[in-house]
Amino acid sequence: MSQTLNNLKILAIVEATTVNAVAKNVLDFRRSARELNRLDPNFPAVELSIVTFAQTQAGALDGPLRRAEPESEFVNAARASGAQVDVITERGRFDRRIVRKLREIAGQQQPHAIVTHSVKSHFVMFRSGLWRTFPWVAFHHGYTATDLKMRFYNLFDRRSLPKADRVITVCEAFAQELVETKGVRRDRISVQHNSIRPAPMASAEEARTVRAQLGLETHEKIILAVGRLSKEKAQANLIEAFKLLRDANPELKARLVIVGDGPEHKSLAAAAASFRISDRIIFTGHVRNVQPYYAMADVLANSSHSEGSPYVLLEAMAAGLPIVATAVGGVPEMLKDEESALLVPPRDRKAMTEAIARVLADEDLAKRLATNASGLIATRFAPETYVRSLVAIYRNVIDGRALRGR
Repeated sequence: MSQTLNNLKILAIVEATTVNAVAKNVLDFRRSARELNRLDPNFPAVELSIVTFAQTQAGALDGPLRRAEPESEFVNAARASGAQVDVITERGRFDRRIVRKLREIAGQQQPHAIVTHSVKSHFVMFRSGLWRTFPWVAFHHGYTATDLKMRFYNLFDRRSLPKADRVITVCEAFAQELVETKGVRRDRISVQHNSIRPAPMASAEEARTVRAQLGLETHEKIILAVGRLSKEKAQANLIEAFKLLRDANPELKARLVIVGDGPEHKSLAAAAASFRISDRIIFTGHVRNVQPYYAMADVLANSSHSEGSPYVLLEAMAAGLPIVATAVGGVPEMLKDEESALLVPPRDRKAMTEAIARVLADEDLAKRLATNASGLIATRFAPETYVRSLVAIYRNVIDGRALRGR
C-alpha cells in the first residue's frame, strides 16, 4: 500500500507568467484536490507547491539567484490560492544556475513526486538529475509554437521525456507523436483530457453590454472564435470560410468576432481587407472575461490545424454554445460529430462554411448540439473526474518507483 495514501506532496515546475491554459490546469488541480479531500475522507490530502521562473536583465543579479522580483499574474494568482511558490530568477532562457537552485528547493521540500509542464521545465528536470531521486511525471500539452527558435527548443524533449516515469498528454494523437518522434515508451504514456470548472455564466445584460460595445445590432448573428492568433489556429481559414458564407447567403446578417491576440494579427486583418469584409469582422484583442462573448454568440467556430484538448471548446461547452470545429488532435475524442458538435476536416473552408450555415439556420440542431455537449462537462470533463485520475496516476508512479528501488 502506498505511503502517500493519506498525504500526497507534489512539486510542480511551471513556466508561466500569465494564467494561461497550463497555469489554469495546475491551479484548478490544487483547488479541486483540496475540495475533494474535504468531501471524501478516503481522498488524500494533496499538498502542491510551485516552482516558476522570472527573467532579469543581464548584470542585475549581484546577490542570491532567488530574490524578490515584480510578481507576474501567474505568481500572484498562485499565491492568492494559498500555494507555496518559489520564483527562480534567471538570466536568459537556460541559465545554468537554475538547475542548482531547483536541486536546493527539491532537497528542502522532499516531495513524493515532481511534475513538469513545458519543454523548458522538462529539460531543467532532466539536467538537474532529480529524476534519479524523485518520481517524475511530465505533462505534454502539445507543440503549438512554430517559429524556428521554439522548434529548436522542442527538440530537447527527445532527451528529456524518455527519462520521466510517466508522461501525461491530452489526446491519443499526441501520445502516438511522443512514441514516434520523442522515443517515449507507450506504456509510460497516459492520456488525460483537460477538465474545466465552469465559470459563472454571463447574464443577458452583460451580453447586451458587450454587443453594444462592439457596435453589434440585435438582429445580427455572431460567429465567435477564441484563441491565440497564430498559424496553427488557422483563423485565416475561418476568415475565408466567413467570406464564402456571406457570398452564399447574401441576405444573412452576420459578424465574425475573433477574441485573442498574437503574431498573426496583422496578416489576418490584411486577409479580411483583401476579401473586403473588414467591416464584418471584429478583432477584440486579449479579453480577460470571455463569458459575455460566449453568451452573446450563436456559434463557436474553431478552425485549428492542430489541437490537443482545447480549453476553448470546454468553455464553449460549459457556456451552452453550439460548436463547429475541425476534427484534429483530441477534438474527435472530446466531441462526436452530429451529436455534440459539427466536425469538419481541417483546411476545408467549404465544409466549415456549410457547417456554420447549418447551425445558424437550424435552431433545433443548435440547441441539441449545445445541450449534449454541456452534459459532457458534468461527467467526462468534470474537475473531480480529472483530479481522481491524476492522483491515481501519481500513486501508481510513486509505488512503481518504490518497487523498483530507484
